[in-house]
Amino acid sequence: MAVIDIKVPDIGDIAEVGVIEVLVQPGDSVAVDQSLITVESDKASMEIPSSHAGVVKELKVRLGDKVGEGSVVLTLESADAAAVPASEQKQAPAPAAQASAAPAPVASSFGGTADLECDVLVLGGGPGGYSAAFRAADLGLKVVIVERYASLGGVCLNVGCIPSKALLHVAAVMDEVAHLSAAGIDFGAPQVNVDTLRGHKEKVISKLTGGLAQMAKMRKVTIVRGYGSFVGSNHLEVEETTGAGQDKTGAKKVVAFRRAIIAAGSQAVRLPFMPDDPRVVDSTGALALQGVPKRMLILGGGIIGLEMGTVYSTLGARLDVVEMLDGLMQGADRDLVKVWQKMNAHRFDNIMLKTKTVGAEATAEGIKVTFAPAEEGGSVPEPQTYDLVLQAVGRSPNGKKIGADKAGVAVTERGFINVDIQMRTNVAHIFAIGDIVGQPMLAHKAVHEGHVAAEVIAGELQGNQELAAAAFNARVIPSVAYTDPEVAWVGLTEDQAKAQGIKVRKGLFPWAASGRAIANGRDEGFTKLLFDDSPEAHGHGRILGGGIVGTHAGDMIGEIALAIEMGADAVDIGKTIHPHPTLGESIGMAAEVAHGSCTDVPPARK
Repeated sequence: MAVIDIKVPDIGDIAEVGVIEVLVQPGDSVAVDQSLITVESDKASMEIPSSHAGVVKELKVRLGDKVGEGSVVLTLESADAAAVPASEQKQAPAPAAQASAAPAPVASSFGGTADLECDVLVLGGGPGGYSAAFRAADLGLKVVIVERYASLGGVCLNVGCIPSKALLHVAAVMDEVAHLSAAGIDFGAPQVNVDTLRGHKEKVISKLTGGLAQMAKMRKVTIVRGYGSFVGSNHLEVEETTGAGQDKTGAKKVVAFRRAIIAAGSQAVRLPFMPDDPRVVDSTGALALQGVPKRMLILGGGIIGLEMGTVYSTLGARLDVVEMLDGLMQGADRDLVKVWQKMNAHRFDNIMLKTKTVGAEATAEGIKVTFAPAEEGGSVPEPQTYDLVLQAVGRSPNGKKIGADKAGVAVTERGFINVDIQMRTNVAHIFAIGDIVGQPMLAHKAVHEGHVAAEVIAGELQGNQELAAAAFNARVIPSVAYTDPEVAWVGLTEDQAKAQGIKVRKGLFPWAASGRAIANGRDEGFTKLLFDDSPEAHGHGRILGGGIVGTHAGDMIGEIALAIEMGADAVDIGKTIHPHPTLGESIGMAAEVAHGSCTDVPPARK
């Protein structure tokens, strides 16, 4: 690797200019002709491009510095000291890449006038978007959010995470009450008023969205409602919307920005052969809760489908689920899923694994669905008819729906936008966060990414090097299925450890030995921790991962995530005093099992 100086080229008859923006940081990959700094004289402002491709090693200028022709802007590590035209470069994808991107498009030139101007434009008002906007505003920047719906919160708050949890809580209480008959308490069969239940869900959403609107107002964040599409590298056009949905008014606004954060999210995948029928829904349609079907099919055995299946089953529906792979809830260890499946067997008439859906027809009796084996030689049932079919086969990013090419932002064939660890796209002043930058598509990941993007932008615009150095460097991101029982996991799974040849020491504490779980009548679960047990780790090394199956597993998985981030070992966790009797103490006891010091389980065989 050659280390070369990137210098200010001939800038005409101007002797010195001031640096008003630094667009890259050490560690960033840059392309030929990519802008590095913005300079300004009393006549004009201009961007200084890179003459070479490579990785920034050291910045030689700061905001406010005066530079002229020949001044060194930065040092660059380059594989070839000769400049390579941008059209011929083959850059490695950024860490968050989901697929190779097409060559970066050339940004359009916008020649109109703007209706609004801001420091930071945030496209999308979901958890990542509003968190980024609020953080940027808290750091003193002028912020505009563009959101097509009437309320902030995106899919998660309006038609996803929050309403599903409101319904799941009701379902869990209903199931819990039914179990109380074994303790001598009988409330009788529940009487379900679907309209009232739907109203309860809407009140939960309204309370949260109203709070977001107030916080935006307090921070002086401007909200522009409508569909946003880039029309240039520093301009976004908004087709305004109105009403409870996304009805277009015909009016348009243009927002000019210095920096942008793309937080446009994703949408549910719809199978092309499914009929356009109200009895075929995605997660949004399922959460509308228009009624309770007698027979329901879930397409896809992932978390979203199984959560909604839990709700509808408790309300009275019989379930079938079809999954192309060899197990439900992929990603979690099979021992965790096995406990869940045993507890939920009563909900399902058929669990069709290694099976694909190949056709569907709307009939007067229901949706008639045809299946085929996912592997040669497999067997499947005859076509089945359902009152409701839930499509839960994944989500696709919205990268191709926002005119990103007009801003020069590269988008992959699948619609993802590649970013670096500072959430920066291939265009230095445009960032992207959340579902649109890749898996896992989780709200809590998007929030942290949004904070990083906002801090980097504020640091660059305000000359704060500490903020400008912010990066998304989380070791782990937890996953939770809010079913009953809940299934939660974080970090390395046991299946992954086996596949990767990583030697681990497992500590598993069965809830059958937990006083609190037994008292709750819910001792079916367990807590499992995995520690590095490679020879170089000298025995009980640092924690690498963990999983919990049981009630409130999602509330407890954060402690394991923290332990991984902190590099804790079995002694650290086991000697941390957990309150008794709680479910949370099972984490400490699992660590004691790994260490060999747990006195709440039978002694290990010698």
